[in-house]
Amino acid sequence: MPQTVIEKITQAHAVNWPAGREVRAGDYVTIRPDHVMTHDNTSAVLKKYQGLGATTVADPKQPVFALDHEIQNTTPANLAKYATIESFAGEQGIVFHPAGAGIGHQLMVENGFARPGGFMVASDSHSNTYGGVGCVGTPIVRTDAAAAWATGTFWWQVPSMVKVVLEGELRPGVTGKDVIVTLCGLYNQGEVLNCAVEFTGPGVASLSVDERLAIANMTTEWGALVGWFPVDRTTLTFLRERAMVLRSRGIEGRLTNDRFARWEAAPPQSDPDAVYAAEIVLDLASVSPYVSGPDSVQVATSLDELAARDIKVHKAYLVSCVNSRLSDLRAAAEVARGRKVADGVEFYLAAASQTVQQAAEADGSWQALIDAGGQVLPPGCGPCIGLGTGLLEPGEVGISATNRNFKGRMGSREAECYLASPAVVTASAIAGRIIGPDDMMAPAIPLERRHEAFAVRVEAGETEILDGFPARLEGRALYLPQDNLNTDGIYSKDYTYRDDVTREMMAKVVMENYDPAFAGQVVEGDIIVGGFNFGTGSSREQAVTALQAAEIALVIAGSFSQTYLRNAFNNGMACVASPELAMAMREAFATEVDGGAKTVIGGDAVVLDFVRAVAIWQEREFAFAPLGTVVQELVIAGGVENQVRG
Repeated sequence: MPQTVIEKITQAHAVNWPAGREVRAGDYVTIRPDHVMTHDNTSAVLKKYQGLGATTVADPKQPVFALDHEIQNTTPANLAKYATIESFAGEQGIVFHPAGAGIGHQLMVENGFARPGGFMVASDSHSNTYGGVGCVGTPIVRTDAAAAWATGTFWWQVPSMVKVVLEGELRPGVTGKDVIVTLCGLYNQGEVLNCAVEFTGPGVASLSVDERLAIANMTTEWGALVGWFPVDRTTLTFLRERAMVLRSRGIEGRLTNDRFARWEAAPPQSDPDAVYAAEIVLDLASVSPYVSGPDSVQVATSLDELAARDIKVHKAYLVSCVNSRLSDLRAAAEVARGRKVADGVEFYLAAASQTVQQAAEADGSWQALIDAGGQVLPPGCGPCIGLGTGLLEPGEVGISATNRNFKGRMGSREAECYLASPAVVTASAIAGRIIGPDDMMAPAIPLERRHEAFAVRVEAGETEILDGFPARLEGRALYLPQDNLNTDGIYSKDYTYRDDVTREMMAKVVMENYDPAFAGQVVEGDIIVGGFNFGTGSSREQAVTALQAAEIALVIAGSFSQTYLRNAFNNGMACVASPELAMAMREAFATEVDGGAKTVIGGDAVVLDFVRAVAIWQEREFAFAPLGTVVQELVIAGGVENQVRG
């Protein structure tokens, strides 16, 4: 039977998969990934790993550590945490990248860990990046990472597949960032939510690897679990250059001649008649410079239209794992040469890696940006995740080459943030308002939605209920109406990287960044009913465990971020998707929501019948995706840690 390339790569990495059976979308598969990357959260993963009773990593070549998030924090506590991570890496023989080496995703690509036909995971939501070089990259959560250290494997539900056909070529001044910002804004109704996106078509050949990496990276913001590009001459040329650098450093075995021969002879690809859930077509020639925001990647406005609004800028950022590579710095330097950042604007620079910064220093791009007034930060995440120097203050407007602009993520919730390409960010810093270089200011070409869905929902019969899993659950409904309620809103960045937060403290601050009154309304056994794409954003596990600390029994939503769902199941918390119930509550509580309510106490109880996979509310039944035995086993065990511990 025909398969997509994602299904083929999954099958090649599957463990104990039945012989002769093809992997399909929807299957639960045990995967042995090539590598597991963790960053500053390695400390939290280590605690979970030790809690499993494990002492020796199953395969020391599999994990890779890269310190990149809080590298500006030089307090004794953070330095001690970093030292512990480095010591553990040395004891186990694990590759370790210290603070200042660069952002983990960039290091995985430039150091040859991410390879065509490979399967890579990281405990970070931007693992999709690896698809830029033909590697399946997908996020896991901290518990997954700990289990993978101990066993070498993790569980994965194969996502639905969406084909994105790229036609034509980008016009001068238009970038890969503009492509993905356009896609996020044009297809913002969940068209690719929790899917694997395969980019194909003649337009792919015109995109550089840096552009592919940027697009793949932000398929996360688009809602996808994987963003994959085909392996072609551009890919192999890029990887051969990386292989030469690695060999000059004495590093062998990652990008070998044998592998190149296989990739040339039989590059990974989908079968011609493979089955997809949907197809989207985009003419690259129709893409114009676009800007996301404020405060949402689902809102995209053409640069010429936004520039006409004369929006003052206070801070500009050329940082992050999406747009701080050498080509990005060069494009920004071309705009900056001979000019100065406007009075009252702060312009921050951080290369994607030390290697990238050195290359930019060598060709003069780095100095051009400094001469223009750029303030240098070390290679790492920093302000993108709301850590370190240069965060947005109340009332300020920022424009950034990063991948996220959630309210409060890069600083104050009373600030606004826009996303754009490096050239537009730099031009805006120089002008003091959102604008692009002169050659990017032509009126935008009208965009056309070209989307066709093929998915057909298959109704399930009665679900087998395992001993220890409830056949029925009842609780008071707490309705949270916001779609795309992100993990920053559920559990603020102010607590995410603190190791001293107790369960009681978590219960008091849950939803603080969404509804400060939420924690005071919760009673034990409440059931949350959320909107669509619940739990989008970062992979922080506390967005689940904080709800457990508050004694929430279960979360129902119109749909979930798959990363959030992994966190929930891995911590033994049941979640069910019922778009019909979410829409019914939206209609029932429209008056309260229009009045500004963030949390609505639903009155009537919600009853979950897990055998028939229906939720019952106000004497109406609403279907939800059934919870199969794999999920039930996790909930019964109290999470994957207990399951692994046996």
